[in-house]
Amino acid sequence: MKAVKRKVGKYELGRTIGSGTFAKVKFAQNMETNESVAIKIMAKSTILRHKMVDQIKREISIMKIVRHPCIVRLHEVLASQTKIYIVLELVSGGELFDRFVHQRRLSESESRRYFQQLIDAVSHCHGKGVYHRDLKPENLLLDSGANLKVLDFGLSALPKQGVELLHTTCGTPNYVAPEVLSGRGYDGAAADLWSCGVILYVLLAGHLPFDETDLPSLCSKINTAQFSCPCWFSPAATSLIHKILDPNPVTCFCRMQLLLSSFCNLDFERIKIEGIKRDPWFQKNYVPVRPRADEVVNLDDVSVVFDGIQDKFVNEESHNTDDGPLIMNAFEMITLSQGLNLSALFERRQDYVKRQTRFVSRQPAKVIISAIEAAAVSLGLKVHTRNYKTRLEGLSSNRVSQFAVVLEVFEVAPSLFMVDVRKVAGDTLEYHKFYKHLCEKIDRIIWRPKVSMPSSTLFQTMTC
Repeated sequence: MKAVKRKVGKYELGRTIGSGTFAKVKFAQNMETNESVAIKIMAKSTILRHKMVDQIKREISIMKIVRHPCIVRLHEVLASQTKIYIVLELVSGGELFDRFVHQRRLSESESRRYFQQLIDAVSHCHGKGVYHRDLKPENLLLDSGANLKVLDFGLSALPKQGVELLHTTCGTPNYVAPEVLSGRGYDGAAADLWSCGVILYVLLAGHLPFDETDLPSLCSKINTAQFSCPCWFSPAATSLIHKILDPNPVTCFCRMQLLLSSFCNLDFERIKIEGIKRDPWFQKNYVPVRPRADEVVNLDDVSVVFDGIQDKFVNEESHNTDDGPLIMNAFEMITLSQGLNLSALFERRQDYVKRQTRFVSRQPAKVIISAIEAAAVSLGLKVHTRNYKTRLEGLSSNRVSQFAVVLEVFEVAPSLFMVDVRKVAGDTLEYHKFYKHLCEKIDRIIWRPKVSMPSSTLFQTMTC
């Protein structure tokens, strides 16, 4: 068996749990406290080459400023001679996106609870002068208690002194406010609330309010707010969504509108956070989530990493033996399941595939890799394999954007291997289809225990 240990300061790094163009995220364990964390790793050369120093520094500073129970917490920032390490709270409940993909849509009460937590988090950010600008279900995680956690402040903005409007067009088109698409300047708070309204609609409906195959048609529908609420929406929920998805963040009133508003109490502008919080539908069973009053924000480590790092490096250690797949330790195994019920690792439900998922096999690691490679080729994907990690690449179904998946083999016990599968690029729904097709092609190597084992027995088996 392979003994692999890589340490960064007081943290021992484990498996990769996410990756993107400029960074990868690894599971890690604090060796002093045994706390599990997630560490985002970025190469300094990449940051410098793409002139991202100011952007990364801003993202880190913002995450330290907006500490809130419904926002993923940033613990600290470290650096080696070649890399920057951002130590984050490990959120184990998966993406909110996965929850409504599985259930098609959420109940009104469940949707309301997540929406209440989202509004509390966004309200806290706005109170600190921070605008997220990329709010969508894929940037909303759930902790082990199914509470919301907002992620990814990479596109966030802090308005400059004396400047009220933002001008950078960014975000995901389906969730972006019409004034952002116009390029004429926009209020960050109003734009974030539009995205919140789209998210609420998606949770209740199970599909997007604005969804077209081409960008011009999509923009046209967003600009005029052409959408309709399904029949199962309650009148109160429908009313609130229409108040949020008003294409005019601030509308100039004409004489007729003034008369109507005075007699009918109508609004002709997008509702603000204060109005949302007063709304009867929102108020039902509302328990505000507030940050701790004694939170002290310290940005010293950010300054050290970016402003004077030459002689303040953290220790990096890596010891590898043999050429087999990585061994997954007990701490990593625990975080893969809900609580301590590790049997969830061996249950692969065909109707529920996350953006990152996994299956197990009793076949040798090399046989697993060969089967994956053969299946990928048959699906028309390019294959790159190195050290029991395989990257599959191809074009998305729209033939425009890229689609990429990484599969990595881990040894969890003698003659028992787990394959971790995660989406790197492309649409999440397309990933669901890919995973289903892949599993159909490699079904012969997937192991499904006929009798479920007690979690304690399984834990002993996996760690021996």
